[in-house]
Amino acid sequence: MRRFRIGSAVYEEAAPDLQAALASAYARTERPLCLCREPGCPMYIARIGDLHLIKRMPMSGGGHDPSCDSYESPYELSGLGALMGSAIQLDPQNGLAALKLDFSLSKTGSRAASVPAGQSSASVTADPRRMSLRGLLHYLWHEAELTVWTSRWAGKRHWWNVRWHLLEAAGQMTVRGGPLADILFVPEPFRAENRQAIEQRRNAVLGTALPPKSGPRKLLVLVGEVKEIVPARSGQKLVIRHLPGFPFIIDDALHRRLQARFEKELSLWAADSSSHLMTIATFGLNPAGLAIVEEVALMVVSENWIPYETVPEKRLVDGLARLREKSVKGLRFDLQPDQPIANALLQNRDEPIALFVVPAGADENYEASLDEMIAARPEIGSWVWRVGEGDMPPLPP
Repeated sequence: MRRFRIGSAVYEEAAPDLQAALASAYARTERPLCLCREPGCPMYIARIGDLHLIKRMPMSGGGHDPSCDSYESPYELSGLGALMGSAIQLDPQNGLAALKLDFSLSKTGSRAASVPAGQSSASVTADPRRMSLRGLLHYLWHEAELTVWTSRWAGKRHWWNVRWHLLEAAGQMTVRGGPLADILFVPEPFRAENRQAIEQRRNAVLGTALPPKSGPRKLLVLVGEVKEIVPARSGQKLVIRHLPGFPFIIDDALHRRLQARFEKELSLWAADSSSHLMTIATFGLNPAGLAIVEEVALMVVSENWIPYETVPEKRLVDGLARLREKSVKGLRFDLQPDQPIANALLQNRDEPIALFVVPAGADENYEASLDEMIAARPEIGSWVWRVGEGDMPPLPP
């Protein structure tokens, strides 16, 4: 049972008076301390309706005890390690993570700019000093703790709480000196009986992306679930769930690059009807009020909203989904596929266990990097599935 220090008092996680203490601390903007380790790890308080939740501060998971729910594996086991201190810079005073991006949040001219040969606005950057569009989506998913799963949550994760966690995570991030939450558009769950109110709230957010009379156009960042991508009279329509009658327009050149760059994600989504296809895109509005996509990336997630990149990794995600033990999915961020990551972590045990899926055909460099990664963290156990050698071994007991 986790314990928290709020002011001079200590509360257990299940204490009946914890909510009242959190509400009071939230009004005072006071940070609770998680007492999994002394002298305590600073947390922050989030509010959803009348409920107050204690959340992990950005990039603080390594300071918690491995048995604590707020623990996270060392950044070096995923693509996050390459971005820390460069593309992601944590302010120790306010706990906010300042992000450096490799894509623009403004646009000059009335049409999407062409992309030089050999480049793609749907590509993943190799520059660890800046975060790609896909890297931002992975970081939002990671900080929203949507990579965490236990079978006790089966049937309880829906779009409304996915959206809430994403927006809450964005509230702890800044881009270009301003809050990411101010430019992030995550559609709220659509209900026909509330259509007018929902559209009014949507228009209030999107109005900031209308083109000015002069100067660069402001772009917003969309995160949503793809329903379909279908031909329009000119270009393609990206149709997002919970946004009926409000398509996003993709020109044909960007659509071709999208299909080539994210062929794997599109094929995985097509092959599994229970999976969701997530998109992150920068967009602005044209003078007619149509949403025009400038850059876009895709990510496929399981029915439980856990990301995966290959069929073997989906096997692992499905196996972990059946466990009552908590698992945390590792993400690649901006690392290339020929570099290993810990595909998942089993935690809440004295010795966490990192789970590695080695793709068939991995070369000597991949194996050497994997061995080095495992050796660098002797306090973390390892489970390795070499796909080319046979079926998935049993998960650690």
